[in-house]
Amino acid sequence: MSSNLQTAMEDIIKVFHCYSGKEGDKYKLSKPELKTLLQGELGEFLAATKDPTVVDKIMGDLDDDQDGEVNFHEFVVLVAALTVACNDFFVDYDKSKKGK
Repeated sequence: MSSNLQTAMEDIIKVFHCYSGKEGDKYKLSKPELKTLLQGELGEFLAATKDPTVVDKIMGDLDDDQDGEVNFHEFVVLVAALTVACNDFFVDYDKSKKGK
């Protein structure tokens, strides 16, 4: 039986490969593939930004090797950053609730 963390890791890998390779390299996300992934998996985050250039900004931030695509290592940076941001939000939220 898999642990929660192992299952989460497997799910991240599956999500990436579900969207990668629809066009071009099957081990990378093109900009349209990244946009589809973000809309399908993180639609609420995208809707909350109200910024029509958010996908371009995310792509620019993630694409370390400047090849115009996001590989798995670059994608994991996004997942980690969002996870840290969510954790920070909930920690701050919990602190503010206790302070009331």
